[in-house]
Amino acid sequence: MGFSVISGPHIETEWYNFDALNIPKDHPARDLWDTFWLKNKKGKEKMLLRTHTSPVQVRYMEKHNPPLRIIVPGRVFRHEASDASHDIQFYQVEGLMVDTDISVADFKGIIQQFLNSFFARKIKTRLRPSYFPFVEPGFEIDIQCFICGGKGCSTCGHTGWLELCPGGMVHPFVLKSAGLNPKNWQGFAFGMGFDRLVMMTYKINDIRLFYNGDLRFLNQF
Repeated sequence: MGFSVISGPHIETEWYNFDALNIPKDHPARDLWDTFWLKNKKGKEKMLLRTHTSPVQVRYMEKHNPPLRIIVPGRVFRHEASDASHDIQFYQVEGLMVDTDISVADFKGIIQQFLNSFFARKIKTRLRPSYFPFVEPGFEIDIQCFICGGKGCSTCGHTGWLELCPGGMVHPFVLKSAGLNPKNWQGFAFGMGFDRLVMMTYKINDIRLFYNGDLRFLNQF
C-alpha cells in the first residue's frame, strides 16, 4: 500500500514522547502512559524509555515533506502491572499517512484491508470512539477475540473483543509541532499492538509467554 518502514530510538526525549504530541507536563493524559524515566544530568532535557512509537511521527515529519506514508515497528515500554494482555515491554507498529485529502474512511479502510490480508480472511472489527491527545477525532479499533470466538475469556477481559489499535486523525497541534501547516495537510495515525496480532494468529492466551524465556513455549515456533 505504499508505506515506507521507518525506525526510531528506544531512548526518547520528553519533547518527542509527550510535548510534541499534545501531552504537556500538566496534562492529565500523561497518567495514561506509566513511564520509565531515566536519570538525567542536571540542566539536561529529561529522557525516558519511549512509551509508544508515536515520537517517530514528529521526527519523520520534521525532515520530510508530505505526502507521507510510513509504518514504524518497534519496542515500547510501560511501567505498569502485567497480566494476560499487558506487559512492561511490547511491540507496536505505528502508522502515519499525511496528504491534502485524508479522511476517517481512509483510516478505517486501510486498517480493515491490512487485517484481512494478515489473517487471510475477513476479520470482524469495530470502530469505537475514544480519546487520545494526539488525534482528533480518536478511535479504538477492536477485533473479535480469536481465542474464544467472541464468547469472552481472560485474554479479552471476558468482553469478546480485543483492543488492538488506537488511532484517528492527526491533531493539528502535532502537525504544527513537526513544522506542517494543518490548513494545508491532514492525515491519520495509529499504533497497532503487534504482540496482540501474534497472540490472535497462534491463539496464545498470555502476552507474558513471549518474554519469560520458557524454551517449551519458544520451541513450538
